[in-house]
Amino acid sequence: MRNGIIAIAMLLTFAADTSKVGAQEAQWQLVFSDEFDLPNGSQPEAKKWNRTNSGTSPWNRWINNNSKDVVYIKNGRLICRAIPNRSNKNEMLTGAVDTKGKFSFQYGKVEVRMRTNMKVGNFPAAWMVPVPGADKRYGEIDIVEMFGNQGKSAHTVHTHRSFSLKKEGLTRERKIDLNVKKWHVYGVEWDKNCIVWTVDGNEVFRYNRSEAKQMQEEGQWTFDRPFYLILNQSVGNGSHPLLVPNVKTTYETQFDWIRVYQKR
Repeated sequence: MRNGIIAIAMLLTFAADTSKVGAQEAQWQLVFSDEFDLPNGSQPEAKKWNRTNSGTSPWNRWINNNSKDVVYIKNGRLICRAIPNRSNKNEMLTGAVDTKGKFSFQYGKVEVRMRTNMKVGNFPAAWMVPVPGADKRYGEIDIVEMFGNQGKSAHTVHTHRSFSLKKEGLTRERKIDLNVKKWHVYGVEWDKNCIVWTVDGNEVFRYNRSEAKQMQEEGQWTFDRPFYLILNQSVGNGSHPLLVPNVKTTYETQFDWIRVYQKR
């Protein structure tokens, strides 16, 4: 009889735990997703994505928003590449997409399944920046970045305090050893008090809003506004030995899917 009681107790405990997990899952509502299930050679859906324009930053300096060789769909995946270029002054063509003006969100959970190569000079990312608005302070949430052939994933946050005022003192980045050539799910869960990064569902880093008045005034937390998504394959600018690109080779990052959830 004792064994029967133990078995019943274990069953009840399992049922309670399952119910709790189900309740946690039920609080999230899918608000944006792309599985990239389009015919090979297609461009990503225009109602969801822009081809990102070039700029003056290291990550976007060589972006080409027309070439179908640097952004396209293949086998149900979004392919972003950096390829040698012989047509103009840029040494390479790189590809990126974003949801600016098409989708943004404030607080929630985003997950992206992706893999990349491990070559010196590699510099891909899945990340978020604020929708342009009244708040001009800097903010950036890097869901994941990779640097060269390091074999690590980097999870970083940039604020007005760190980016514009150049004040450090707070841990804003965590790198973990990882075979980034294999598929992994990288995530961020973000609310008004904290940002939590995950890899394959496991927490790897968190960044909290400070309660210190001076920190608040300096812009230690600049995340109470909508952000949009960016997926890109770039190459480094040579600022570090890991980020010296080989402009005669091809770099490639594959995105299997991306999903964004918000609490009901």
